[in-house]
Amino acid sequence: MKRLLWLDIAKGLAILIVAYFHFFRTYFEHGTLPPADWSGLAAGAVTILRLVWFKVSGLGFHAVGVFIILSGWTLMQSTARRAESGSVAWGTWYRARFLRLYPMYWVAHLVYLLSPFVARLEPVDSRIVLSLLGLRFIDIQMNFMYLNAAWWYFSMLIQLYLIFPLLFWAARRLGPWTFLFIACATGFFARYLLLIVYPQNGLWVLGGFAICRLPEFALGMSLAMWHARSSERVEWFLLRGTGFVAGLLLYPAALQLYHGLYDYIFVDFATGTCLFLEIIGIAGVISLLQWPAKAFGLVGIYSYGLYLIHQPYVIWLGLRIREQPIWMFLLIAIATLAVLSAWGMLLEKATDTLVSKFFPAKKRALT
Repeated sequence: MKRLLWLDIAKGLAILIVAYFHFFRTYFEHGTLPPADWSGLAAGAVTILRLVWFKVSGLGFHAVGVFIILSGWTLMQSTARRAESGSVAWGTWYRARFLRLYPMYWVAHLVYLLSPFVARLEPVDSRIVLSLLGLRFIDIQMNFMYLNAAWWYFSMLIQLYLIFPLLFWAARRLGPWTFLFIACATGFFARYLLLIVYPQNGLWVLGGFAICRLPEFALGMSLAMWHARSSERVEWFLLRGTGFVAGLLLYPAALQLYHGLYDYIFVDFATGTCLFLEIIGIAGVISLLQWPAKAFGLVGIYSYGLYLIHQPYVIWLGLRIREQPIWMFLLIAIATLAVLSAWGMLLEKATDTLVSKFFPAKKRALT
């Protein structure tokens, strides 16, 4: 399957934003912006710039929604290409997904337990069994954020993968527009029930019940279908600036959805979609630059490894540099994300190589 470089770059940008947000959040968890060391108009300009940076950095968690959209896109794209050459053997498909997701997830647990420079905020106890199984939604308040809070995403992902054959069939049968409408209606209705009719722990809406994030995933699947039908039109909108401007204009309206309980039903889809348009637009520009495109594309290809291992490291380091000025934090953040990207890449590549040795591609294709 031909990879779309700008899609890999977008995945790389999204995971770097998530990792940066966790680093920033730890650095500023109990702090405030210090006064500017300037005077007059210069001090005012610096204060405004720092305030903008502070506010924009605080929105980094919206990149999770971007990653859900991109996951839906890439999974739909790869499965559709496979379906074109014949019927999809779903038993083989599930096996391949299992071998793709779980071994690296288990390696991340091992890294967490053995690495010297990670934040260990909770004891290792019997809950680790459910964590290893990915069933973090069981007794959700105790398990969903256990050990490494970022791993909640894995719990949501395996639910979406479990129902993906049904989603794939529905998307191809109904077409992208009708499928997206029904998927959004289903997801928003689930959020309505869990937020308003039968209020539950907010972790269910975050992703503990994956249907609540189905709108973003379905948007990615629909985008993959539209791109397959008319790649030039979709790329013109996403990569030529139109989508970027649309996302920028709509973002303030999306943020207003945080201000009401009923509005909150739609906020994750709205903010994720707006940031998706921003990131894809930036990815389009980066794809024109040879070395940055290769670097960010490589981070995107191995984004899974960085996602699984980054948070305990950035929390550990963030807690130790709170006294540093902002400019020093930014320098440390860039260096840290570069090192963690390389570390995650190394772990994921080694894990994939080991899995391929025990489960060769030909054997996996025939089973």
